[in-house]
Amino acid sequence: MSVFFNDSTLNEIKSRVNIVDIIGRVIHIKKAGSNYKGACPFHNEKDPSFVVSEQKQIFTCFGCGATGDAIEFVQRYYNLDFPQAIERIANEYGIELKRNDENYERKQILYEINREAALFLYRTFNESANKGYQYMKERGIRPEALKKFGIGYADEKWDSLYIYMKNKGYDKKLLLELGLISESKGKHYDKFRNRVMFPIINTRGKVIGFGGRAIDNAEPKYLNSPENIIFHKKNNLYALNLTKQDVGKEDYAILVEGYMDVISLWQAGIKNVSASLGTALTENQARLLSRYTKNIILSYDSDGAGRAAALRGLDIFRNEDLNAKVLHVDDGKDPDDFIKKNGKEAFLKLINEALPAVEYKIEAIKQRVDVYTEEGRVKLFKEIVGILRELSPIEADIYIKKISNDTKISEGALRTELEGVRKTKPIGTKIEQEAQDIQKISNLEKNLLKLIITNPKYYSKVAPYAHVFKSRAGKIFFIVRDLYNKGINIEIKSVEEYLDDKEMKIIQDIDKNILIDGMEEQIFNDCVKEIEILDLKKREKELSDKLALTNEEENASQIKEIMEEIVQIQRIIREQEGS
Repeated sequence: MSVFFNDSTLNEIKSRVNIVDIIGRVIHIKKAGSNYKGACPFHNEKDPSFVVSEQKQIFTCFGCGATGDAIEFVQRYYNLDFPQAIERIANEYGIELKRNDENYERKQILYEINREAALFLYRTFNESANKGYQYMKERGIRPEALKKFGIGYADEKWDSLYIYMKNKGYDKKLLLELGLISESKGKHYDKFRNRVMFPIINTRGKVIGFGGRAIDNAEPKYLNSPENIIFHKKNNLYALNLTKQDVGKEDYAILVEGYMDVISLWQAGIKNVSASLGTALTENQARLLSRYTKNIILSYDSDGAGRAAALRGLDIFRNEDLNAKVLHVDDGKDPDDFIKKNGKEAFLKLINEALPAVEYKIEAIKQRVDVYTEEGRVKLFKEIVGILRELSPIEADIYIKKISNDTKISEGALRTELEGVRKTKPIGTKIEQEAQDIQKISNLEKNLLKLIITNPKYYSKVAPYAHVFKSRAGKIFFIVRDLYNKGINIEIKSVEEYLDDKEMKIIQDIDKNILIDGMEEQIFNDCVKEIEILDLKKREKELSDKLALTNEEENASQIKEIMEEIVQIQRIIREQEGS
């Protein structure tokens, strides 16, 4: 669960923080009438169009359209999520953070333990001769990179870290939970021994776990911290805490497989890089990257496993609306080997030559089938059509021409087969299906959800109309209700944690496309009016159905009452719709 801040914390920040001070620390703004003006930090411009209103405590750029309050500025400028921006501002202004996360205190203790362990391992690595330092030196890693990534060493003894942490007063149960020590027959010993240690730090700067690389032939070669309350591999990426600014600056991220790949690329001057944590790429990791860029270069090993991982990654990134390409290094097993042998410029050339998703998938098919046989060409043809079916009509049209030139398959055959597949499979691609799911949700539902998620005070006003949520939006509403009843702040990020992929797409569409800023009360009143009309129409249909089943001769008086009520309802509906 994310960290949630209660209303008193947010109110204190808004009352104590001056947006002019926040923005004036990082860009030059000058007084211009009642406002301040400067060059926008979010896009290149010659004539300043960035305006800061001290009275309203908001900024607006009339060039790129960026706008918001002090918190929004800090999020945008430093590439932070909402909790990170709150923490940064609170630390600068000495504001005590009050959270609604029931596990907050426990998490802080675990973060503290990991940090203390990281410092101990770092000192062990740096303060005396050891196998870990010698290993990294032989791998060509320079001191500045070792320091930047906080590289440590777990020595060959069985209890060095355990004794140190015990003397610091830390509970061994917590050390066991974090995977820093193990227990056997009542005895405790270090889990990591004779390993180079890579601290894993989240984007908020907290040490959440460790990866240990064996120096000798010990198995496994890499040993990671176990999953626990603060460490979830699927939600984090290695070194993104250090490289997120470079990712944002370059507007693309290079995603590699290993710790050493990241460090070697960074050392060579390619710093917009990160790595997954020994597991297959996940949707959450893709979403994490999407905070900083929409463009991804996958640079996995060129062996079979690496190629399979790249194919899976392409589908995940596409489902998250990210633009992904793939590069494989042929002169060397992995990016670490390649960059050391060939240098930065050669790797940048590989980046420029990275294959877009469609082309990479076709190349992968060519490696599996014999294109020199009729059977192989038919298989290639069928699988290419399957790839095209995942694309929008415009994308497919562009690629059909290119594929025809590359494979010598006629454009007409591709188009004919593709149209036949689309007719026999009306459900469409996952992306098209998600679009249909979103379209099934009424604007009424979307507006009500946007109101309560962006302004929680509307929850109590919307709650009596829960019956209007009839689509997938209903689940989202009931999640909001549960969060509200638990006293947890309602916002997009807190709701997303409880949604599946389809519902995530719905809430992201609502957040992006439903605009209510400054019109909340008017939109709410319009929604209420629409609900009243819908309820009246529902009642009218019920009465009409009842009227059709009523015997005219036996129930003349009842028919009269029903008719009078229908007429009354129709009159009210006309008045409501007219207004």
